[in-house]
Amino acid sequence: MSTIQYTVADLAERFGLAFKGDGARVIDGVGTLAGAGSSQLSFLSNSKYSAQLANSHAGVVVLREENLGDCPTSALLANDPYVTYAKIAALFERVAASPIGIHATAVIAPSASVSPTASIGPGCVVEEDAVIEDGAILGPHCIVGAGCVVGAQSRLVARVTLVIRVTLGKRVIVHPGAVIGSDGFGLAFDRSASNQGSWIKLPQLGGVRIGDDCEIGANTTIDRGALDDTVLEEDVRLDNQIQIAHNVHIGAHTAMAGCAAVAGSAKIGRYCMIGGNAGVLGHLELADRVTITAKSLVTHSIREPGEYSSGVPLQDNRQWRRNAARFKHLDEYVRRLSALEKDSNNE
Repeated sequence: MSTIQYTVADLAERFGLAFKGDGARVIDGVGTLAGAGSSQLSFLSNSKYSAQLANSHAGVVVLREENLGDCPTSALLANDPYVTYAKIAALFERVAASPIGIHATAVIAPSASVSPTASIGPGCVVEEDAVIEDGAILGPHCIVGAGCVVGAQSRLVARVTLVIRVTLGKRVIVHPGAVIGSDGFGLAFDRSASNQGSWIKLPQLGGVRIGDDCEIGANTTIDRGALDDTVLEEDVRLDNQIQIAHNVHIGAHTAMAGCAAVAGSAKIGRYCMIGGNAGVLGHLELADRVTITAKSLVTHSIREPGEYSSGVPLQDNRQWRRNAARFKHLDEYVRRLSALEKDSNNE
């Protein structure tokens, strides 16, 4: 496989950047400030790593102009070095081409529609009335259920399951093990039944609609709606092992980190960020541009943009035990304090 190479001047022209230093230097990869070699590109976006810049052996560093004086090598000047690095690094990513056509071991239902430009990998199953659009890629052992649609240029990496009534937009990426369109957790407790009652399963009659340019992480699950659809608008990014319950609506350009969970019928706005292992209770609404920090639990609707947190920071175990023992007395303490304030005001 031939080496991918660009000169510093090539990169500057391609991404509309000014550069300082040797424009003819050849770059064939990327690396960290501390580890990059003379033919690699690195970046500085976090001041925490500024000390590494002076000793970096990278061939070129993407940075802000304010850091140029500390750079011992060639530099590409960017307002946002991290975003610029992401765009440049994509040039060096090696992705094996998927063969166009249907693998001999795939099973395609007679009523399914598969574009002649799609790639259907080994062991895939495409069920009745499913649609695979132009340039879509199904990696090994993917299942596309009845009536599901995989949009143009979308990619199911491997072992992805679209259960039923799932529509993926264009250029959607779904990573291994994800399950989309499974039953929502809809139950009703029938107290009239014998033996003190029993659960009755509610039919999940809706679907899942995922907009263009979304990305779904490995082993993430998105349940289909009970009546209306579960919806992800365009450019939503979900990390690994996330749970999205039935009838959730997630606004465009929102990102959620690993192990977050959103309960049924919650509505999350546009440009939100949900930290790892955070939770959003059902039927709540989050405004646009809300950030929820890691391990927080959202228990009420949030009407204004901003950053929100909950939970108790890590403490020494002995201190935590003392404080935990006092939690059950908090209501008593508040009542006593209120009484003291009332008495003081009456004097």
